Amino acid sequence: AIYIAFKRFYKTEKGRLMIDSLILKAPVFGLLMKKVAVSKFSRTLSTMMTSGVPILEGLTIVSKTSGNKVIENALMKTRQSISEGRSIAEPLAETDIFPPMVIQMISVGEATGALDSMLSKIANFYDEEIDVAVDSMTALLEPVMMVFLGGVVGGMIIAMYLPIFKLASVVG
Repeated sequence: AIYIAFKRFYKTEKGRLMIDSLILKAPVFGLLMKKVAVSKFSRTLSTMMTSGVPILEGLTIVSKTSGNKVIENALMKTRQSISEGRSIAEPLAETDIFPPMVIQMISVGEATGALDSMLSKIANFYDEEIDVAVDSMTALLEPVMMVFLGGVVGGMIIAMYLPIFKLASVVG
C-alpha cells in the first residue's frame, strides 16, 4: 500500500519535483547523481551540437532526457534565457546543479566558438569522476556486506545448532 501511494505521488508534478530534489540533496548519492547529470548533459548536448542541431532544440531534448525533474526545470529555464539573448553560462550559473568549473568551461567554449568540444571535455572529466566515485563506494560497501552476510550465516548456524544443544542438555 505504501509502495503504491509512493508511486502515485511520484507520478504527480509536485511529487516528482520533491522526490528528485531530495535525491539530489542526499548525502552520498546526491553528489554522484549531480555528476551523472552533468556528464549526461554535457555529452548529449555536445553530440547534438556536433551533429548540427540548434542549441535551443538541443537543450529541449537534453532536458527531457535528464531523468530528473529539478534538472529538467533548470535546463528549460536556461533554454528560455538563451532565447532571450543571454549566454549559456549565465543561467546555468544561477542553478545549484552545475559546478563553477563547468560554468567556466562552458563560458570559455562560448567565447572561443568551440562549445561542442568543451562540452565533450566536461563529459569526459565527469565520466572519470563517476568511475572513481563508484569504485570508492564499492570499496566501502564490501566490508559492510561481509559483516552483514557473516551475521546472517552466524544466525543460521545458531538457529540450527541451538535445538541440538538443548536436546543434548535434556538427554545428558
